[in-house]
Amino acid sequence: MHGKSDSDVTSVEASSPARPLYYVQSPSNHDPDKMSYGSSPFGSPGHHYRCSPIHHSRESSTSRFSASLKTTARNNAGYWKKLQRPGELVEEDGDDEEYDEDDEREKKEIKRFYVVCFVLSFVVLFSIFSLILWAASTSYPPEVYVKRLVFEKVNVQSGMDQSGVATDMLSLNSTVKIFYRNTGTFFGVDVKVAPVRLWFYQRNLATGHEVKFHQHRKTQRTIITSIGSHQLPLYGGVPGLIARNGRIDSISVPLNLTISIRSRAYVLGKLVKPKFYRTIRCQVTLHGSKLGKPVNLTNSCFHHN
Repeated sequence: MHGKSDSDVTSVEASSPARPLYYVQSPSNHDPDKMSYGSSPFGSPGHHYRCSPIHHSRESSTSRFSASLKTTARNNAGYWKKLQRPGELVEEDGDDEEYDEDDEREKKEIKRFYVVCFVLSFVVLFSIFSLILWAASTSYPPEVYVKRLVFEKVNVQSGMDQSGVATDMLSLNSTVKIFYRNTGTFFGVDVKVAPVRLWFYQRNLATGHEVKFHQHRKTQRTIITSIGSHQLPLYGGVPGLIARNGRIDSISVPLNLTISIRSRAYVLGKLVKPKFYRTIRCQVTLHGSKLGKPVNLTNSCFHHN
């Protein structure tokens, strides 16, 4: 081995085919000291080296990957810059606000619909309930009877009216007894008795006083009211009241007694207030000879609602 000369080595190198040298470089480390070299067994570090195709392929793929990362980064940066533009932010916020307003408006409409339905249902049910109470209360009208009338005093004398015309003057005092009963089982009534009047056809001879009271449910009472007149000019319009020979016992005059009664029930406070009207007409005869004696009117009266 040591006997070979330099020419022999040269000839061997010349006769051997030239094989390319290659090296592998890590993408993350560019330190020349850490590079790994490879050569043929006959190579020498002093020869010129050429890069292998594998090295070019890896380098190109790495370059493309880094370029794509840069492009993506630039696109993302541009996207975020666009999002940060005031105009677009206002526009997106406006869309959100419009959506929220529509949603809120829809909720309000739904609530309003339910409120209206509840109010209408309540009004309908309450109206039906009130109508039922009103119909039930109308089946309990009050009972009213005129029991008797007493002519206490009758006086006819000559006199003059306010204008100085001479005529007969009438003074009359009487009382009437009325029976009233509230038949309602679940309501009281306010009763108003209009002034009781005595008529000779269409001529009013005596007038009473108005009477008001409250009658509780399923209770009754007796009403006694007075009817009278004082120095009422007759002008000859009531011939039966002219005393014959100055005697009052000879007077006999047919009269009509009228009584008007209004009853108002409070079934449901002031919301359901049925009213009952009753008008009573009784025929009675004034006899001068029966003064101070009660006249029974139970079978002499007519009732009108």
